[in-house]
Amino acid sequence: MTAPTAPTAPTAPTAPTPGSLRVNGATLHYEVRGRGPLLLLIPGGTGGAASFDDIADGLAAHYTVATYDPRGMSRSTLEDPEAEQRVSEHADDAFRLLEALSPGEPARVFGSSSGAIAGLHLLATRPERVELLVAHEPPLVEVLPDALEHRALIGRVRATFETEGLMPAMAVFAEGVKQADESAGPRPEPQLPPQAVERIRRTTGNLPLFVGRIVPSFMSYAPDLHRLRELSDRLVLAAGQDSRGELLHRPAALLAKRLGTELRQFPGGHTGLTTHPAQFGEFLQETLQEPLRAGAGQRIPRAGGGSGPSGS
Repeated sequence: MTAPTAPTAPTAPTAPTPGSLRVNGATLHYEVRGRGPLLLLIPGGTGGAASFDDIADGLAAHYTVATYDPRGMSRSTLEDPEAEQRVSEHADDAFRLLEALSPGEPARVFGSSSGAIAGLHLLATRPERVELLVAHEPPLVEVLPDALEHRALIGRVRATFETEGLMPAMAVFAEGVKQADESAGPRPEPQLPPQAVERIRRTTGNLPLFVGRIVPSFMSYAPDLHRLRELSDRLVLAAGQDSRGELLHRPAALLAKRLGTELRQFPGGHTGLTTHPAQFGEFLQETLQEPLRAGAGQRIPRAGGGSGPSGS
């Protein structure tokens, strides 16, 4: 894999070019900026394209960066507002964007949280379209040895949402995913930059879809481990340095062990993209540019890359 050429000087931020794409059952809003090989950023949670605002311009110095609102979120509308959300459909949406923006050429892809799950399904089903996938903390609780316990959590979230409403369901979900290995010690609450606080305020309207339909569907998804092992030379599993032991960190760590790959430790925790945007963006750029070790199916870490194996 050839790494893109670094620019000779920093580029000034530019306004993204918006677009829309009709897909099965939805119309996606997407934004493109920069020049070079395509880099598709798949958001998780409720943030949509805006969740990458703090890192997209830096990456656009090296890539054509495409961001988008997943179906049903923000500016991406559903034909049926009550439609169930499926990982396969979200992955197909990403595939359709790749086909539209980089026809016939494989692209680099980054996915965060639920977006990482969509990215993994994309890699498994459309490997010819993915040159490299960086999957940051996909909440694949089905791969964990205590999956039954977490299925119960998902059931409680759904039941609470249906009987008590959004905020009680959010509280159940937040408490469940924050369960951590006590040996990790106390963790400080992450501090959000002012622009991130404003983004969260703007995207609160996405919470009912996320809690009611994304969480139950995506956290019940079981990946094809055999297929991912075959494609592991195109996959970088990543997790937050500050989320070790937490539920949302554990699946990536276990997957890396099972697939025989390293686990890259990114700045911050599960939401490091939001709490540590500058460091996160720089680390992602370095990860995307690391060359493959010929014939070994492993990537060569750059000096000081901060990677290392981690257990579940």
